[in-house]
Amino acid sequence: KGSRFGKQELEDAWQNAEVSALYRLAAAGVRVPKPHGCFDGVLLMDMVSDGQGGPAPRLSEVDFTPELALDYHEQLIREVVRMLCAGLVHGDLSEYNILVDDKGPVIIDLPQAVDAAGNNHARGMLERDVNNLALFFGQFAEELLDTRYGKEIWDIYESGELTPDTPLTGI
Repeated sequence: KGSRFGKQELEDAWQNAEVSALYRLAAAGVRVPKPHGCFDGVLLMDMVSDGQGGPAPRLSEVDFTPELALDYHEQLIREVVRMLCAGLVHGDLSEYNILVDDKGPVIIDLPQAVDAAGNNHARGMLERDVNNLALFFGQFAEELLDTRYGKEIWDIYESGELTPDTPLTGI
């Protein structure tokens, strides 16, 4: 049930994990909001805008053509690879944890990100993240439903050969 102190400690740990992940991923070139730290229990970061000054929509709120779905899917697979090259797996990546600004997808909501090398569930989490992307974009571009990027990415990562520019086939 936890005491008030215990709950506060748990909340602080989640905030610190998210701030740490944001800094680490931003340094690796992953499209995430720029963090500014936690102040009085509030995580401050740049607002992701829609290009007209309003808040950026979630991926789930965007209308897609098959071409745009394929483009964004490819961009996000590259972001997943950059994250893994930085040693992290999002762990809850879906159309609800991705915003779309005027330059494309921006990954948000990282308190559950895990260290790829230090978590026994990292492979399954990465494969679920990638599968979530295929299922979402597969609504607009059916060919994505038959891809296997998660397994391919993890296998290359395990071999020590994964780089942000590693060619992928999805097979």
